[in-house]
Amino acid sequence: MIRVLFATSEVYPLVKTGGLADVSASLPEALCRLEYDVQILLPGYPDALEAARKAGSRRKSRFQLGQYNVSLWQTRLPGTAVTLWLVDCPALFDRPGNPYKNDDGKDWWDNAHRFALFARVGAMMATGDAGVTWKPDLVHCNDWQTGLIPVFMEPCQDRPGTVFTIHNLAYQGIFSHETFRALGLPDSLWRLDQLEFHDQLSFIKGGLVFSDRITTVSPGYAREIQTPEFGCGLDGLLRHRRAALTGILNGIDTRVWNPEEDPELAFHYGREHLKNKAQCQARLQQELGLEVNGRPLLGFIGRLVEQKGVDWLIAAMPELLEQGCQFVVLGSGEARYEEALKLMARQWPGQMSLTLGYDEGLSHRITGGCDLFLMPSRFEPCGLNQMYSMRYGTVPVVHGVGGLSDTVNDPQEVGIDKANGFRFSEASVPALLGAVNRALAYFSQRKQWRRLQQNGMATDYSWKRRALDYGDLYRNILKERQLQPQD
Repeated sequence: MIRVLFATSEVYPLVKTGGLADVSASLPEALCRLEYDVQILLPGYPDALEAARKAGSRRKSRFQLGQYNVSLWQTRLPGTAVTLWLVDCPALFDRPGNPYKNDDGKDWWDNAHRFALFARVGAMMATGDAGVTWKPDLVHCNDWQTGLIPVFMEPCQDRPGTVFTIHNLAYQGIFSHETFRALGLPDSLWRLDQLEFHDQLSFIKGGLVFSDRITTVSPGYAREIQTPEFGCGLDGLLRHRRAALTGILNGIDTRVWNPEEDPELAFHYGREHLKNKAQCQARLQQELGLEVNGRPLLGFIGRLVEQKGVDWLIAAMPELLEQGCQFVVLGSGEARYEEALKLMARQWPGQMSLTLGYDEGLSHRITGGCDLFLMPSRFEPCGLNQMYSMRYGTVPVVHGVGGLSDTVNDPQEVGIDKANGFRFSEASVPALLGAVNRALAYFSQRKQWRRLQQNGMATDYSWKRRALDYGDLYRNILKERQLQPQD
């Protein structure tokens, strides 16, 4: 049995700011079902430690790292049989709320120290130096917060294999040269081909340079990040390592996201019995103060930031509202977008609903109750919402980038028998409007619309398929390492 340490900075339901948390919960569980021994390593945030205490946890190790006292707690990820390790360091992780930012929305001043310590503990577990008996064959690192784990493992001669997954290349863990010094990293790492990035320290480069293999969350995004447009300054490095780079599409938890059983829905429905979806819509409209009138209901769930194309959405909405469409928006983000949407909700009462923040239950009801789901992202490494929406018979309209391009098939390109949504390629408001209007034309043709819904609902987006791909990758890494000559 292959043993894998899955290092991540967030995991659902203990801590979540985005899709990384969902992946970190679902992928290890899917791999465990395939007989891999996958154990998760997570910082000991207050909510995580509290959940561990309630579920029953054991302190397996205590040690000192520099000025910090560290404990390793062993427990289970809630609702699963997956082993979870918590790195308990109160000085660094005993903070409420967002794991990366303070109450003012600013990054914690010591994030570099926090995640460098987390990485050191991950490397110690990997090499058998953390005082626990379990030792992995491979370490799976995720995003910049874990980028130094492969760096710290590198000097160990018989180290486990490593894979580093990029969930979003835009977030790189960039810090000053002074921070590099403060972390006590060897001067030999301050090179362009290692951790230095435009005279700054880059955590993510640690993962990209020192891991055996690199993955990202869709084949489309794997291609895109090797270009200057999407590479965020790292396209040259990624092209250099392209032989080690693979795109594996994310999956979704089809037990949590299932319109036939979802406890958040007042009515249940499926591919062959879609009638109750209209009831879900009516109930959602009543909940949010919208008119129940049979007009198209369009939804958006996500961060209100430029990456998500929220400015394009805001620019397109008045024309669509004037046509009689309704809008439901759930999310939070930049003040300029929040204020513009608040104004629009006041201008279009009964037709436009805005909920600032995040509500898991409401996200399910929006996904089930809408006719169209909009994702006009400027870039989207994978995207999960388009898969959730298709599973719920809600037709997505997406910008054809990254994982959106890999999952959404437009009738203009593949015909109605294979289509499951609508895509636009040009990065502009008119292109978004054009795609939505094409979708609305199909909406008025009930038979064709039903076909689009059923096609989307028939697709298998479960983690089982993706877990098999990761399993193949793990085995290949271990095989390659066995064949490498030992120093």
